[in-house]
Amino acid sequence: MPRPRIAVTMGDPAGIGPEVCLHLLNDSAIKDIVEPVVFGDACVLEKAANECGLKPPAQIVKSLADAEGPCVLDLGVISVDEYETGIINAATGRAGYRYVTQAIDSALAGEVNAVTTGPLNKEALKMAGVSYPGHTEIFANLTDSERTCMLQYSEEIRCVFVTTHVGYAEVPALLTEKRILDVIELCEEAIQRIRGKKPRLLCCGLNPHAGENGLFGHGEEEQIISPALDAARERGIDITGPLPPDTAFLPQRRKEFDCVVCMYHDQGHIPLKALAFDNAVNITLGLPVIRTSVDHGTALDIAGKGIANPNSLFEAVKLAVRLSSK
Repeated sequence: MPRPRIAVTMGDPAGIGPEVCLHLLNDSAIKDIVEPVVFGDACVLEKAANECGLKPPAQIVKSLADAEGPCVLDLGVISVDEYETGIINAATGRAGYRYVTQAIDSALAGEVNAVTTGPLNKEALKMAGVSYPGHTEIFANLTDSERTCMLQYSEEIRCVFVTTHVGYAEVPALLTEKRILDVIELCEEAIQRIRGKKPRLLCCGLNPHAGENGLFGHGEEEQIISPALDAARERGIDITGPLPPDTAFLPQRRKEFDCVVCMYHDQGHIPLKALAFDNAVNITLGLPVIRTSVDHGTALDIAGKGIANPNSLFEAVKLAVRLSSK
C-alpha cells in the first residue's frame, strides 16, 4: 500500500512553523508512514535551519510531479530580505495565506491525500489584507463547505466548538438550534470515524451552572441548547447535557465521554491546552478534503531560537494519515 502524500503548509515564515517543519522533514520515522510535502519557501526553511541549528531541507522541488519522499515544494512567494524572524509583517501574512490556498487547490485536485497546516498569525493576515480570521474560515470558504466546525483532538481530551474566533459578546446571538445540531452531527461522524465506535458526547451550557434553570443568562440553555440536544437524540445520537462547563472536564467525565461540545472558543481551549498542549490536533470537520493542524500559534517570541516543540505537528500529520486511510 503506497504511503499517503500529505501537504504540510509551512505557516507564517516569521514564526515557528518553518522550524517545526524542519523537524518533520528530518525525522527518519515519518518517511515510513507518509510522504510529507512542505508547501512553502525553501529560502525560509534554510534561514530557519541556520538560526535554529537544524539540517536544511534535503530535497527541494518546483512541482508536485517531481515530489518523492519528504520534500519542500518551493513556491517562491517570499524572500528572506522581506521579513525578520519573530516580527509581524504583511509580507509573511501574504506568504502564509498563499501556502494554504495552494495546498487546498492540490487537495481538491486529488494531488495530495490531506492537508496539515502550520500556524498563521491573524494580525499578519489582516495586515496583508486577508479578511479571514483563521484556517477554519479559509478552508470553509475556499471549498464551498456549508457546514463546518473545529474539532480539537487528543487522547486526553477532545472538544468541538459551536463558535470560535469571535468576541464573547457576539457568542449568544450566534447560538441557534440548527448550528448546535450541525456541530453535534459533524462531531459524532468524525469521532466514530477516528475511534471506530459510536461515541458518547457531552454538551456544555453557555452560562455558569448551565443557566441554573433560567437564573443566569437569557434562557440560552432552555430555549436553544436543550432543543438542539433533543433533536440530536431523536436522530440516534448519544449526547448528555447541557451540563455546567466547570464540571464538564473532570477526570471521570473525560473517561465517560468521547467528546465535549463547547459553545465558545475558550470554553474548550483552556482545559484542552492545560491537559494536552503539546499533542492536541486541530481538525476542520465538514470539508470535502482532510485538514488537520497544529494546536498552537506562531509563537513569535521563541521563533528562530531552536526551542519550539514539533510534537503537535507530528501528531497532526499522523492523524491526517489515519483519516486518509479510512
